[in-house]
Amino acid sequence: MSIASLPTADAQNADRLRPRVEQRDGEGGNWAVASGCWTALSMSSRRTWEALAKNLDAVPPQDDRAWDLRPVEQLDHIGAQLLWNHWRQAWPARLEMDSQHKAVLDQVAQYTCSAPAEPGKTLAEHFHDFAHNGARIMMVARDFLALVGQLTLDVGTLLRAPHRAPWRDFSGHLYHFGATALPITALVGLLIGVVLAYLTSQQLRQYGGEAFIVNILGLSLIRELGPVLAAVLIAGRSGSAITAQIGVMRVTEELDAMRVMGIAHGFRLVMPRVLALAIAMPLISMWTSAAALFGGMVAADLTLDISPAYFLSALPRAVPMTNIWLAMSKSAVFGVLIALIGCYYGMKVKPNTESLGRGTTSSVVASITVVILVDALFAVLFKGVGFRA
Repeated sequence: MSIASLPTADAQNADRLRPRVEQRDGEGGNWAVASGCWTALSMSSRRTWEALAKNLDAVPPQDDRAWDLRPVEQLDHIGAQLLWNHWRQAWPARLEMDSQHKAVLDQVAQYTCSAPAEPGKTLAEHFHDFAHNGARIMMVARDFLALVGQLTLDVGTLLRAPHRAPWRDFSGHLYHFGATALPITALVGLLIGVVLAYLTSQQLRQYGGEAFIVNILGLSLIRELGPVLAAVLIAGRSGSAITAQIGVMRVTEELDAMRVMGIAHGFRLVMPRVLALAIAMPLISMWTSAAALFGGMVAADLTLDISPAYFLSALPRAVPMTNIWLAMSKSAVFGVLIALIGCYYGMKVKPNTESLGRGTTSSVVASITVVILVDALFAVLFKGVGFRA
């Protein structure tokens, strides 16, 4: 039976017992006065609960607001919890209430606490996390180091018995990694040289230093941009191809067949690719640098009226021969690392196409990252080499 159908006296009594909060102006400022029965039974109906929620929303908690709970007739732990949460789990600046209500609120405040802040990890917990998360890093380092060690042993076998080497595989890889990469590397190098020359000429013209464009283009292209640009292109082109080739052999179970026949994976798959890329990379690097210098020379002639004859005569004086040897040396290192990373991810491919695509992507990303890191290491180690006094 609803409240509207009760007799008048019962309806007035139900309205008196309904929990509510009102704002009143009194002594000491703005007061929030709670009245009625703040119990689970009185708040069980949905309409009563929604009305009480609207009352509380109209009285937001403030630091200077005073609360008067003396008109409250009954207060259980549910009502006390509702008030404590509305006060943001902090006592109001001023609070008037009866002793029995205070006892209930004290108990709710004592056993209600915010979520404690997580303490910092101890040294033992850090070691535990490393045992779980760092194990994969250690395994990757172990497997890659084993691959490098096996490559060293295979090179020793090659030197002792050259007739056993897979020369046909080596020549095929040398052609695919080197000769077929010449057009794209030359095009990219040419465009990079033109762009760099145009940008540099705009600055040099302001200070009358047009002749220094030979020094800038020579050192930047031969020493840094040429090798790095060629390595990035080869990492995306040949590094991914190495991973895909070996990964497909894993999917088609050719690697298992080679193991059954006693054919070493390192000697027949890894070593020819590493040696081919180690030889091809310095040549590709010089080819890319030459294309970039040609583009820069043409752009310098068009923008700064620097003739190709002057450019070619000033280039040997601006760029010592040491820079060429340094560029070829680190290009060889780039080639070895790109081939090793491609072979490593190819060997780790699982016999499904999803793993093949993931391994190829990881191979390209890892190769480019390692190329940039090694180039930075070379720049730091040889920072005083190859410059005119």
